Amino acid sequence: MSDREARGPIPVSVSLKENLTAEHMASPPLYRKKRLLLMSGLAILVAVCISFIARLLVDFIDLITNLSFYGSFSPAPVSPAGNHLGWWVVLVPAAGGLIVGLMALYGSKAIRGHGIPEAMEQILTNQSRIKPSITYLKPVSSAISIGTGGPFGAEGPIIATGGALGSSLGQIMHISHHERKILLAAGATAGMSAIFGSPIAAIFLAIELLLFEFSPRSILPVALACITGAAGHHFLFESGPMFHIPGTLAPPSNQAIFAYSVLGLVMGLLAVLVTKIVYAIEDGFERLPVHWMWWPAIGGLFVGFIGYFAPRTLGVGYNNITEVLSGALPLQVVLSLCIMKFLSWSISLGSGTSGGTLAPLLTIGGATGFLLGHQLMQWAPGWGIDARLAALVGMAALFAGSSRALLTSIVFALETTGQSAALLPLLAGCVAAYFISFLLMENTIMTEKIARRGVRTPDSYEPDVLERMNVGQVMQTNTTVMSEENSIAEVRHWQAAEDSSANYFVIVDNEGHYKGIVSTSNLNNQHHNPQESVGSLIRRKDAFVTEDESLKEAVARMAAENVDLLPVVTGEAPLQVKGLLSFSDVLKAYRVGLEEHQKKAPKYSMKRSGLRILLKGKRLKG
Repeated sequence: MSDREARGPIPVSVSLKENLTAEHMASPPLYRKKRLLLMSGLAILVAVCISFIARLLVDFIDLITNLSFYGSFSPAPVSPAGNHLGWWVVLVPAAGGLIVGLMALYGSKAIRGHGIPEAMEQILTNQSRIKPSITYLKPVSSAISIGTGGPFGAEGPIIATGGALGSSLGQIMHISHHERKILLAAGATAGMSAIFGSPIAAIFLAIELLLFEFSPRSILPVALACITGAAGHHFLFESGPMFHIPGTLAPPSNQAIFAYSVLGLVMGLLAVLVTKIVYAIEDGFERLPVHWMWWPAIGGLFVGFIGYFAPRTLGVGYNNITEVLSGALPLQVVLSLCIMKFLSWSISLGSGTSGGTLAPLLTIGGATGFLLGHQLMQWAPGWGIDARLAALVGMAALFAGSSRALLTSIVFALETTGQSAALLPLLAGCVAAYFISFLLMENTIMTEKIARRGVRTPDSYEPDVLERMNVGQVMQTNTTVMSEENSIAEVRHWQAAEDSSANYFVIVDNEGHYKGIVSTSNLNNQHHNPQESVGSLIRRKDAFVTEDESLKEAVARMAAENVDLLPVVTGEAPLQVKGLLSFSDVLKAYRVGLEEHQKKAPKYSMKRSGLRILLKGKRLKG
């Protein structure tokens, strides 16, 4: 027998007490920090650009509003509610809808809708790739739609535009699709922050509707972008709360908080109803025997007709929200605004025109909350209910129930009004609305559209089982490796004798230092000379992990190397093999982790406490 045959497979010597202090272990964290700095800089750049775009968008909306309703070429802020067009006002939104339909037909169909669902779909299905043309088509089409009386807000288009800008920058740079998602979310939320001056709410919006994760590499760039967008709001628009409420709201009593909770339950039911009606109208347009290009014009006719009788429903209507929250409108006007705004917005949105949902939901929710609050004040005069606070709770609760962006809704209401005393009522009302929405509605107004296309959106943020476990906890220590000097024939003979089903073999030198891995298919390739050393077949030298790495990192390494087995090595060079990690080991660990997470067991044993429970009886003996 030759020396090589006598040597044969080399057993692994395992020591689980060694410390891993490899220099190569320091490079991934350093690399991640460099990437974080790069992404943060790019996020700030995108936020600066989208802040100026937000200012241009608002000016463009005002310009078109002046041209359409007053025949004046001016970017001065103006509401279409004061127009004197008479019945001709019906044709103005229809003309705007026709232009939007033509832009969607000959430009991009992606400009239709309110922006956030489209951004979510690109994140979940297309590696956050949005057509660069959306960067200019979306704001232009939205400005035309809103400027000609469309009952939308500027926030939806600017969120879509910011997302498109971030995605476009990510597509021309050498970055991963996850980093592109960060830039998309940074641009979208910076746009929201620039419009409303609400950076914290924008960060929560990113977490709840766009990122679907919470990690430093994503939150930090997005947070910096939102801060930059808020600075842009104060520099380019105005300082102070977006929706100013005169005076300071008084802290609510316990009875009032209960009333606001009941109000939240009602708003949750309304959120379900609103979502169902919007998509029922959209389904109705789908059944029309005309091309979809004409749908926005048809929707515009309804908007104009409603706008003739209720002029306040036309256009952005941020002033309506402020006046409702201030209690400055008569009840009849608030009721008209509530019903007519909903009809106008739902029909227009269902027609597939370009616009947003946040401002209409805030208007409808605020008006409904004000009406219910005024009624509660009459029913319970001693509870200290404030109709203005009820309007604020209704505004936030409707958005929370419709979108299930719970934290975003609460913080947004606080930031845009500056009323800190509203925290508890907002928390009570929004949680109640969220609760009802979760029980009665499978999808939200943001996810229903993409759910119909088969796209599933994450609805929970649970700890990653694989990230909580490291390789050293599950690796195999009793394993076998091959010497690089063994011939191919010897290894084949050993494989047949041992009846081994391994897909890969780990190769080491005479001192047990790791050299690489060889696949079984490569080993059994008949084109190889059987007398050559098995070390000559090594193709994957960098396929390994250390025992301190997480199973999540190990799975990523397996996917990148396209292998189902990785050697576990020490950190110090030359690398020593300490064990093996197979994909089946990872699956077993994942199953155990899931069982521990889902296991339902009492915290204390009744036997230890001296109690005895009779499962089939009714007595409890000491």
